[in-house]
Amino acid sequence: METVYLAGGCLWGVQAFVKTLPGVVSTEAGRANGSTSSLEGEYDGYAECVKTVFDPSRISIEELMNHLFEVIDPYSVNRQGEDIGEKYRTGLYSEDPEHLKRAEFFIRMREDHERIAVEVLPLKNYVRSAEEHQDRLDKHPDDYCHIPAGLLNKYRNEKIL
Repeated sequence: METVYLAGGCLWGVQAFVKTLPGVVSTEAGRANGSTSSLEGEYDGYAECVKTVFDPSRISIEELMNHLFEVIDPYSVNRQGEDIGEKYRTGLYSEDPEHLKRAEFFIRMREDHERIAVEVLPLKNYVRSAEEHQDRLDKHPDDYCHIPAGLLNKYRNEKIL
């Protein structure tokens, strides 16, 4: 199994979507690449993200990037849907340089690569979000989410198979 950290705006929707993808083994809501070791008080530069453990024999970095691009506006800086601020930036973070190289290549190969605002950076640090944020949309399906409901469940049936 391998791990990447996917940031796509509010982590509630990203987690709800990513965990349905075939090949994704587990997800956890959290924050990446901030300047503190906890989430007490300010966000201190963190990006809301989803720790994504996946089986590379079933889903690739390129496929994960493609799926991420389904649920984000890749041109938007520090904003997804109604959520605005640095913590809502988009990106892929990893401790594996190969993941970063492949994600960067995925972006570079797109015709619109010059407009894309998705970060691809080494993971500096990660902090797990509070329990109330884990699988939030499962517990509170009427909460706001920038991802349309139909898209959130697009791959749910494939995951079951």
